[in-house]
Amino acid sequence: MDGPDEPVRLRGTDPNGGRRKHGGGGMTVAGRSKRRRILLAVATALALVSIAFALARLWQAQAGVEAERSWLGPTPVTVYRPAAESGAAPTEAPTAPTADGLPVVLISHGFAGSQQLMEAFAYSLARNGYLAVTFDYYGHGRNLEPLAGDVMDVEGATRTLVDQTAAVAEYARSLPGAGQRFAILGHSMASDIIVRYADADPGVDAAVAISLFSPAVTESSPENFLVIVGALEGRLKDEALRVVGLVADDPEPGVTYGEFDDGSARRAVFAPGVEHVGVLYSPTSLEETVSWLDHSFGRAPGPYDDANDGRGSAILMLFAGLVLLAWPLSRLLPQVVEPARGLNPRWRELLPAAFVPAFATPLLLFAFPADFLGVLVGGYLAVHFGLYGLITAGFCIGLRRRRATPVVATRSRRVGAAVVAAIAATLYAAGVFGLAMDRFVTSFAVTEPRVPLLALMLGGTLIYFLADEWLTRGPDVPRGAHLLTRFCFLLSLGLAVALSFEDLFFLLIIAVVIIPYFLIYGLIGGWVYRRTGDPLVSALPSAVAFGWTLAVVFPQMSG
Repeated sequence: MDGPDEPVRLRGTDPNGGRRKHGGGGMTVAGRSKRRRILLAVATALALVSIAFALARLWQAQAGVEAERSWLGPTPVTVYRPAAESGAAPTEAPTAPTADGLPVVLISHGFAGSQQLMEAFAYSLARNGYLAVTFDYYGHGRNLEPLAGDVMDVEGATRTLVDQTAAVAEYARSLPGAGQRFAILGHSMASDIIVRYADADPGVDAAVAISLFSPAVTESSPENFLVIVGALEGRLKDEALRVVGLVADDPEPGVTYGEFDDGSARRAVFAPGVEHVGVLYSPTSLEETVSWLDHSFGRAPGPYDDANDGRGSAILMLFAGLVLLAWPLSRLLPQVVEPARGLNPRWRELLPAAFVPAFATPLLLFAFPADFLGVLVGGYLAVHFGLYGLITAGFCIGLRRRRATPVVATRSRRVGAAVVAAIAATLYAAGVFGLAMDRFVTSFAVTEPRVPLLALMLGGTLIYFLADEWLTRGPDVPRGAHLLTRFCFLLSLGLAVALSFEDLFFLLIIAVVIIPYFLIYGLIGGWVYRRTGDPLVSALPSAVAFGWTLAVVFPQMSG
């Protein structure tokens, strides 16, 4: 890679180091500048309106609910109840609290999730007259206790999580205003946990499993069992019908079998148009859950409060606004170097640099432990990033040395401007996004046990993004180069899972996060690069965002 004062020859520049002037369809420089100013103004207005509308919608959905946060040992717990309990009037609650208190629903999250991820259910149930309780499992979110036991052993991590669920359930039942009726709800990994807990606790009156996979379901347990699966979840739909089929012949989705009075009721629902994460925000999921629990507890159904039905779309609108706002904000960054730097490869140079790391990295890491650094698959993924980046950097250095073409003069990098641009871009693209994620999606807090992990994770992601940005930037870089290298990285993760499926299959779940991350931060990185001209600056926001995510989202294991 070039030092600060090393000259570089870039295709797309004239012999004096300036950019070539391309045809602009007859439009003058002043005309193009005016059009850009108009587009920037429109983008700014749309972004601000989108963000404001989304925040208003999210805050409105929380009205009428009192949320109390506390700790049960190392476990953070949040209790949601109708605001009438604190003297405020509930928002169209369907029924008044029963004589012995509010029915209690314990809500548990899935792998690499947190209690924030389940807030749509918590607020929806509380607004409809329930006392809802969420918490972070060991090793997840803000829980300070790592998860103990083998995740592949029922008597290992599964038993640990079942015991933790039992402890939180006991706490939830003892809360002021809690009634005798009790239900439990769990998503993905937690669907198996709640099934096993319900089988051991006869006090569970109803259960709701979201994206269920559990071999522990029987004909009689759990009682009054609702299974909700996203219509795009493939095999999990078959699993939902299988567990309903234990009590009915040829079951169909959307049909209730059995009787609520004796606990034999069972139903499978396919939430339309959603997958493994979207199912948590689906209006179908929320309304079916409230209706099921009303019937299970013998409550007279009232008007369903649907204020949380738009939570998923509001979150998407919030992040769309934040992404769009990054474009006009990037125009405020200082220019770091001119002409823009980057390796500027041709296709014949780019293809081997893109594909060789994709195949070499999973082969070299074939025997590498999945729980490296005590973070399940997160530690492995950090090493994958780092090794992939080192191999890519090797190609970049080799290609730079092989080029025997004349060079032209270029201005040196403005170090002060580079520092300012890198800090500003990172604070927005990683910091603001991280805060929004932590408040409305899932926990992004760096707890004390995870501080050393954050430094180690950043090492791997910095190597990868610095090398990838250098490889795929330049004034005449082939169109689609960035998408190609991102695709190759995802391909390498797929190969890693195929080579060690039992240890790394959780990476398939995380792919739903990595893909939008690549798209969002690739877009933001492109805007930062086009303004600053420095791939070292545009690499930093992506590196910090990914490193932060790896350090805080993946479950922390003991031992």
